Amino acid sequence: MNNNYRSIFSMEIRLISVISVLFFLFLITGCGKSYSPEQKEYISKIEKSRKEKNEWMKNDPNSPFNFKGKVEFHDLKYFDVDPDFIFKSKLYEYEPKDTITIFGTKGEERKTVRYGYVQFNYSGKEYKINVYQGASRTGMVYYSIWFTDITTNNETYGVGRYIDFEKDEDPDHIYEIDFNLAYNPYCAYSPDYSCAIPTKEDYIPIAIKSGEKKFHD
Repeated sequence: MNNNYRSIFSMEIRLISVISVLFFLFLITGCGKSYSPEQKEYISKIEKSRKEKNEWMKNDPNSPFNFKGKVEFHDLKYFDVDPDFIFKSKLYEYEPKDTITIFGTKGEERKTVRYGYVQFNYSGKEYKINVYQGASRTGMVYYSIWFTDITTNNETYGVGRYIDFEKDEDPDHIYEIDFNLAYNPYCAYSPDYSCAIPTKEDYIPIAIKSGEKKFHD
């Protein structure tokens, strides 16, 4: 190979290298999501609340890592905050509202009311998920969403995850269903706790890569 050919070949190699670098930079920057100022503010708010929850879990005597005996702690794990996993829906109440039996993770039976459902559209398909009504030992009524999805027992806790639900008295109220707020029940951290197991009806056949991840690897 003469000097001219060597020079041309060397230039081609450098050009290919430059193109490869530019393509890589395009992939990591050009394909990322862009957020509005309001969405960026929301992301910052959720990240702040996660740090505060982390500190509470680690240090508060009433947290599941301290209350029933010391449990080894490490930072809770989360998917990145994603505003695309926030949905709006009315609450569609069941009539009649059936009292059903579910099970806790220690095998005990629990009674709960299948109160209604919310629905959301994801990638062009409609999904619904139940809202349950329960009562604490002190008699306080509360509402919850429990669910499993394709990430369950892989990236997320094997029993399922929860979202708190605050019922409004207005029947036309539009609720915000935010999967970034999906969290693990206490039994995900310590076997000293028992938690409600979502039913087969509570399975959502998509990968909800939002909210809290599995604590134990």
